[in-house]
Amino acid sequence: MTRDRYFATCGRGIEPILADELRQLGASDVTPGRGGVLFSGDQTTLYRANLWLRTAVRVLRPLLEGPVRSPDELYDLVQSIDWTEWLTPRHTLAVDCNVRDSAITHSQYAARRVKDAICDQFVARCGARPSVDPEEPMLGFNLHIYRNHATLSLDSSGMSLHKRGYRPIQTRAPLNEALAAAIILRTGWRGETAFVDPLCGSGTFPIEAAWLALRRPPGLTRKRFGFMGWMDYDVEQWTELRDEARRGVGRTLSAPISGSDVRGDAIAFAINNAKAAGIGHLLRFHKCDLRDLQLSHLSSGVLVCNPPYGERIGDEKSLVGLYRLLGEVFRQRAQGWTLWVFTGNARLAREIRLEPAEEVPLFNGKIPCRLLKFEQV
Repeated sequence: MTRDRYFATCGRGIEPILADELRQLGASDVTPGRGGVLFSGDQTTLYRANLWLRTAVRVLRPLLEGPVRSPDELYDLVQSIDWTEWLTPRHTLAVDCNVRDSAITHSQYAARRVKDAICDQFVARCGARPSVDPEEPMLGFNLHIYRNHATLSLDSSGMSLHKRGYRPIQTRAPLNEALAAAIILRTGWRGETAFVDPLCGSGTFPIEAAWLALRRPPGLTRKRFGFMGWMDYDVEQWTELRDEARRGVGRTLSAPISGSDVRGDAIAFAINNAKAAGIGHLLRFHKCDLRDLQLSHLSSGVLVCNPPYGERIGDEKSLVGLYRLLGEVFRQRAQGWTLWVFTGNARLAREIRLEPAEEVPLFNGKIPCRLLKFEQV
């Protein structure tokens, strides 16, 4: 089977974690870049990537690239290939575009020129043209222009892969599911020991941890992917891969996974989200102030949390006590445990009053953050 080149996009800092995921899926020529990872694979690899990747946002198939300094140059570049290889006048399409540090500055106009170039070619050759459907196109295109260099790709994912479908209701400033999964993978935890989030919010960490421990792919129950509108879509192959993955999902956890939060509404959201994820019966959520956290019934494990850091929730001064308490609870009640704290505030992190054994740079959107590892001596 033909091996093609793909690009899986992700949040900044996640590239090495995503690269490891791709290698485990059997991808070759895996090359981490900025905001994503290049890799090679056949159609099976592409389908598996969309089904299994926990840390990716989209999986793109680059079709053409070249220098562009004006919308007309972009139009000519797009017309340089034969589009009948990829779609027909019966297809619907949409173009998503992002532009940075380029002579072309208007992303919507750039996207329109791509659409015009494709449709004009069909009118000239066939007398008919594809239609535009911005909501649910049969083919989604991604245009990326950076420093006057354009890359046009087919989007094999459709809706962003981080949208798992279990989180319709969100608490304030929720953690992106793909970022949460990346943090868990980076801790090295794989389900053998207890997992506790004492500041769980809407339950993203425990849910993603459970799916990882159960070998449950995040795309398992998703109804549609972008590649399903491609001309070479192999429904039998996709069905076989999905069914094989479903048969491999575990039914029980090897070690307990739980979350707690001082806010009762957050716990209610977490319980509902876990039910929507199909694992409500396996996770334990309870309302609990951090100062009352008890771990004595568990021998060891990992504590993973994303405390507020004054960027979007709460004032920085009011959060000093929370970080100090986090350090105190860990020192006094978590002998044999490892604590991982994801925060975007270095000053507050110092209030934990422990020296981190490791610092991993990551981003939460555009906010530079650190994943800090603390160990009991």
